[in-house]
Amino acid sequence: QLHITLSEKTKLTKSLEMVQNELQEKENEMKREVSEYKDRLLQAEKELQDHLTEANQKNEAEIEACLQKISSLEQFIISQKLEIEHLKSNEEQLNNSLKEANQALGEFLKIKVR
Repeated sequence: QLHITLSEKTKLTKSLEMVQNELQEKENEMKREVSEYKDRLLQAEKELQDHLTEANQKNEAEIEACLQKISSLEQFIISQKLEIEHLKSNEEQLNNSLKEANQALGEFLKIKVR
C-alpha cells in the first residue's frame, strides 16, 4: 500500500511539475506578447505624434501665409483708398478750374460781343 501511495505521489509530483512548467512557459509567452504589444503601441503613438507635429507645422505655415496675404491686401486697400481720395481731390480741383475757365470764357465772349 505504501509503495502504491509513494508511486502515486511520484506520478502526481511529476504531473504537477509538468503543469507548473507549462504554466511558466505560457506566462513567459504572454509576457513576451505583452512586451511586443507595448512596443507596437509605443511605435504607433510615436508615429501618430510625428504626424500630428508635421500637420501642426504645416497648418501654422499656412496660417502665417494667409495672415501675410491678409496684411498685404489690407495695405493694398489702404493705398487704393488714398489713391481714390487723391483722384477725388484732383477731380474737384479740375472741376473748379473748369468752372473758372468757363466763367472767364463767358466774360470774354461778353466783352467780345460788345
